[in-house]
Amino acid sequence: MIARAFSKMNPAARSLRVGGQQVRNASGLPIPPKIATPKSVGSSGSGANTDAVVSFYKALPKGNEPEKRVSGIKGKYFDGKNASGKPIIGVIAALMIGGYTLEYNGHLKYHKNAHH
Repeated sequence: MIARAFSKMNPAARSLRVGGQQVRNASGLPIPPKIATPKSVGSSGSGANTDAVVSFYKALPKGNEPEKRVSGIKGKYFDGKNASGKPIIGVIAALMIGGYTLEYNGHLKYHKNAHH
């Protein structure tokens, strides 16, 4: 059973046994789509596990997942709708300008017209 569960086959075709009945897992969700089996629910529909299953599914959030607010430099410039490489180019340009400024003020302006 365990070897079959971890075998390399199509994830949509994986199935497992729940309550003595074969249940097919149709998605990659951690919650199987069919928890309440006919054996555990019973013929009258008022089985011991039915209330737990109903309350579990009622507690799940409904609708689409709310859009997450991005924060920080990585969230603003590299993730989401406005993803771009322009900040990297800006940082490289700023480092080059800053480096040249330091080099000019430290060495080049004193030897502008004369050789070493």
